[in-house]
Amino acid sequence: MEKGKAFLVGAGPGDVQLITVKGLEAIKKAEVILYDRLANPKLLDYAPSDCELIYCGKLPDRHVLRQEMINDLLVAKVLEGKIVVRLKGGDPGVFGRVGEEAAALAENGLSFEIVPGITSGLSAPLYAGIPVTHREFGESFAVVTAHDKSENGQPNLDWKGLATGIDTIAFYMGISNLPYISENLIKNGKSPDTPVILIQWGTFSRQQTLEGTLSNIAAKAKEVNFTNPAITLVGDIVSLREKLNWFEKKPLFGKQILLARTGTEESELARELMEHGADVIEFPKWKKISVPADQAVISRIPEYEQILFTSPESVKEFFQIIFDAGVDIRKVKADFYGCSTKSVKALNEKGFFAEVEGKMPPAGKMLIVGNSDFAQKYNHAEMFLTSIKVVDEQFTPIFNRILEEASVNTVVLPSSRAVKTIIEEGIMKEIIPQQLLKTSKIVCMGVRTGEAAIEYGIVPDKVLESPDKTAVVNCLARKESELAFV
Repeated sequence: MEKGKAFLVGAGPGDVQLITVKGLEAIKKAEVILYDRLANPKLLDYAPSDCELIYCGKLPDRHVLRQEMINDLLVAKVLEGKIVVRLKGGDPGVFGRVGEEAAALAENGLSFEIVPGITSGLSAPLYAGIPVTHREFGESFAVVTAHDKSENGQPNLDWKGLATGIDTIAFYMGISNLPYISENLIKNGKSPDTPVILIQWGTFSRQQTLEGTLSNIAAKAKEVNFTNPAITLVGDIVSLREKLNWFEKKPLFGKQILLARTGTEESELARELMEHGADVIEFPKWKKISVPADQAVISRIPEYEQILFTSPESVKEFFQIIFDAGVDIRKVKADFYGCSTKSVKALNEKGFFAEVEGKMPPAGKMLIVGNSDFAQKYNHAEMFLTSIKVVDEQFTPIFNRILEEASVNTVVLPSSRAVKTIIEEGIMKEIIPQQLLKTSKIVCMGVRTGEAAIEYGIVPDKVLESPDKTAVVNCLARKESELAFV
C-alpha cells in the first residue's frame, strides 16, 4: 500500500478567516482530520463529505486522547495511505506539541508538512485593540507557557529576565496560575501597577476581556470566575486598548447566532453575519448523495412548461446533468421558478430570468427539480431528483460540543423549511435544547417563515418583511429594546 502524508496545520486563533490559504487547501483534500478543541469546528465544513473526523480535544481536567495516543493514531492513519490533517488551534509550533507529532512521523519514515498558523498570543491582543509591540511602549515581546509538566503545573521560568528584560509578555492558559505569575513578576522587579489584560476566546464574537494590574488582576479574575482559554498580556502597551479597540465595536459583536441551514453550499448570510462581528453556528450540516439521472425525464425536457427548482444546488446539478446527457439548453422551453430567492438568484447567475414559487401559475406541465419535499404539494408535477440531501451525522457530536461552550443568544430562521429543520433535526433529536428557543431572540426572514414558526410553537421576536441578509444585519444591530415583535 502506498504511504500517505500528514499535514500538521495551524487553524489560527478562532476566527475562521484567519487560517492560512495553505492550511485551508490541506483541509479541502483531507481524508482524515484529527482536530483539537481550540480549532474552530466551522473549518471542518470545508472538508470533503467522506472525510473521517476524529476529535482529540483536551480540557484542563480531562483528556479525550492523550498525546501518545494522538501520535500513534496519526502514524496509523498515514500508514493506511491516507491524507491526514492534524488541525491544531493557533500555530502548531507555539505550545502545540507539533515537535512530538512530527518526530513520531519522522521515526516511522512518513512524509509530512508543517503549516504555520496565527498564534493567539499575537492575534487575541490585536482583536482586543493591542499590538504586542510599539515604538513608544515596548520593543520586546515574549510568549510564555503558564503551565509546565511539574506536579503543581507552575512553570519554572527566568522570572528575573522576564520582569526586567521584556516589555510585553503573553502568558498562554494562565488563569489558574495568575496569583503565582503576578507574585513572581512583582518579586523580580515588575511594578505592581503594570497593566494586565485577560482575553478569553480571542477573535471570537464571544471574546471577553478583563483589565487590571499585577497587584489586583488575580483577585478580579477570581471575583468574576474568569476561565481559560485565555491569554494574559502583561505590559504598559495594554493602555493602547482604549484608543485602538476595533473588533468589539463591530455592530454584531457579542451575537452568538444559531442559523438554521437547509443547503449544502456555503451560506452567504452566515458570511455576512460573521463579517459584522457575530459568531455563527450553522445547523445542521448536510451532505449530498448522488442518484442516477432519470433518463425518461431528460428525454421529455422540451415538453415542460414550468420547472421549479427547490434549492440553489439543484440549479447547478440540473444543468450539469442535462449537459452531460447531450441536451441542448435551447430545447428547454419552460418558465423557471425557484422555491427561494437564493434559488432564483442561482438561475439569474446562469443567465435565466426566473420568479419565486409564489408567482407560478397553477396550470401547465410541470417539473420539480431537486428536493422531493414539494412533490406532495404539486401532485400533478413530475419529480426529477438531482441528488439526495441527508444530515451528516458525523457532525452531531461536534454540534453538541459547540453548543456546550457557546452561549447562543440569537436564532435566525431563513425559511419555512428552516423552521421545520430546526425542530425535526435539532429539537426532536435533542441536539438543540428546547430552552434555547425560549431564551434566544428569534428572527424570521419573511412572513411565511414567521407563520411556519408560530405553527411549530416558536414565538418570533422579529419577522422581517424583506428576507435578505442586509435586513437581518440591520435588525440584529439594533438595541434589544428595538427588537420588538412584528
